[in-house]
Amino acid sequence: MKVMRKALSVLIVLLLTMGTAIPAIAADKAALQSNVDGTAAYIYKIVANPQVESVGGEWAIIGLARSGYDVPDTYYQNYYATVEAYVKECKGVLDERKYTEYSRVIVALTSIGKDPANVAGYNLLTPLGDFDKTILQGLNGPIWALIALNSGSYTMPKNVEAKTQATRQMYVDEILSRQLKNGGWSLNGKGGGSGAADPDITGMALQALVKYVNQDSVKTAVDKALSCLSGMQDSNGGFSSSWSESSSESVVQVLVGLCELGVSIDDSRFVKNGKTLTDKLLTYRNSDGSFKHTADSGGNNQMSTEQAFYGLVAALRAEEGKNSLYRMSDAINVGGTGSKPATGAGLPGKNADIRAMPVANPDMTFPDIGSHANRTAIEALSSRSIITGMDGGIFAPHRTMTRAEFAAIIVRGLGLTPKTNNSFGDVPSGQWYAPYIGTASDYGIVNGVGGNNFNPLGTITRQEAASMVAKAAKLCGMDTSMDDAAIRDMLAQFGDYITVDSWARESVAFCYSEDIMDQADLDILPKTAIKRCEIAQMVFNMLGKANLI
Repeated sequence: MKVMRKALSVLIVLLLTMGTAIPAIAADKAALQSNVDGTAAYIYKIVANPQVESVGGEWAIIGLARSGYDVPDTYYQNYYATVEAYVKECKGVLDERKYTEYSRVIVALTSIGKDPANVAGYNLLTPLGDFDKTILQGLNGPIWALIALNSGSYTMPKNVEAKTQATRQMYVDEILSRQLKNGGWSLNGKGGGSGAADPDITGMALQALVKYVNQDSVKTAVDKALSCLSGMQDSNGGFSSSWSESSSESVVQVLVGLCELGVSIDDSRFVKNGKTLTDKLLTYRNSDGSFKHTADSGGNNQMSTEQAFYGLVAALRAEEGKNSLYRMSDAINVGGTGSKPATGAGLPGKNADIRAMPVANPDMTFPDIGSHANRTAIEALSSRSIITGMDGGIFAPHRTMTRAEFAAIIVRGLGLTPKTNNSFGDVPSGQWYAPYIGTASDYGIVNGVGGNNFNPLGTITRQEAASMVAKAAKLCGMDTSMDDAAIRDMLAQFGDYITVDSWARESVAFCYSEDIMDQADLDILPKTAIKRCEIAQMVFNMLGKANLI
């Protein structure tokens, strides 16, 4: 298959040379694929035995695993064995001060379907629960903590030794607090300062913040950063960092940032004199697939090559409409020790009727979710026909949803067979939603509102959604029980926790404790109508935790 794909790329290039009329976008994608394959082959050869290293290690693994290049599982399994041996030798302490060491390894392990929470008996996620130590090395710490934690949608680890227990929102706020006056970031710059922005750090900050652009403060910061980067880009399409002339690495970090945000590579803000970021990146490429650090530097640079490689992979994935580089719900699983259960297999103890929904339409998307924070969740569910769009082909992420619509999503998400049971007096058997409500009722996922009624057309609230999702999670084999102290501790961090109805408290606390609902919320807003985008994220998170997606 790999040989056929390479041959096709070469054929298209030859046909273009001969003047055959082929759409430019097809040629661009084919050329990009050819360059990815060429550099993948180079890295696979040069990094024959990847180590726990920033060069010759994790970045090579991440790039290869996310590229789709044909690499034997044994290559990744050997790397994992090396990680296990290394972690054992250092007794789980990868570094006392540079916590990006943990983040880098977490992302690499996630990319090959390994569990960073149990590597030779050590939980590599735990250090990222220490806020003070994570931010010790400057802005890289919180940036990569967020990227690592979100790569596998991991629960924020509890670190009992931490002076300050971290939350995702604390890392988001830390990044925002350091944004410079011009909209960019630098490694050690102070918030609001007038120092020079660094394109590498700014690009990486965007990569970390992408999940949080639904927050007004983050959206404002991201927009300012994009304007800053557009202004920093030179006439040849490149970027000069604070310590170097125009370099391939700077182009890569901005390119990956745009891809994570869902900003088109052809966006006019980042096309200079007709050259895109990928065009510029390829000017650093050598004929053997390696890359140079700068245009004038001779030979090749291994760090530049590995970064350029995953930058090209990010661009290719964007062109193909796949999950972005760091959205790893579609990560490969290479088997062997330390592997997560096969995706879709579910958890031990799940109800036997529950099954993973297959992807029926992998290219499903909507025009109004391009840069939306919940885009991955929306597309993942819609590609499996779990959630649907609205009239006019849009998703309408900020609209509300009825109780009937939510019941339908839960039933479809669990792969259950809809069946009417006439359990509620206000759910006529002839209505489209009757089988979904009947099935949800049969499995104990939904309750009525009293008087033998369900109120199917009533708008569903956040606490009602949490209750239904928690019950669905229990059917999936998850332990949803929490004692009173745990419920109180989880909810007390929110300013309005006392407004949660008593019947919903355990469910709401469970959803926050499992990151099914975002702990970055300032308030729970339990009786507020939940938005369609929030519902998609909740169901996506729950199915991910239940290993059904």
